[in-house]
Amino acid sequence: MAIGRRLSDQGDEEVRIDLSPMIDCVFILLIFFIVTTVFVEESGIEVNRPDAAGAANSLDDADIVQLDISAQGVVRFRGRDIGVQGVRGLVEQMRVNNPEIPVLIQAEEKTPHTIFAEVYGEVRMAGAEKISFK
Repeated sequence: MAIGRRLSDQGDEEVRIDLSPMIDCVFILLIFFIVTTVFVEESGIEVNRPDAAGAANSLDDADIVQLDISAQGVVRFRGRDIGVQGVRGLVEQMRVNNPEIPVLIQAEEKTPHTIFAEVYGEVRMAGAEKISFK
């Protein structure tokens, strides 16, 4: 009878697990991994960027075909209105003397995309390989 009484008395006591040592171990492991972690620096590709000021000085008007497209869709070359239809002939003519001549298509912000795409297509049809946009 006394045994049963003791068991029932112990059932009323609150059972608790002390988590402090486990938390201490977790913090020690965390600190260990933070301190011993080695961050590997991956070597990337080194890029030689062109100097914008040097590029502007090195190119002459005769060395580049600069096509300007206005917001109204007017295509100009050296201030002369050539239209979309004149782009291919102009680029082909310029490529006769210099097959590697770069073409710069400079469009205003409000230029219709269709005009820009047509000019780009004409330049590609003329065989230009170095095409840039501004």
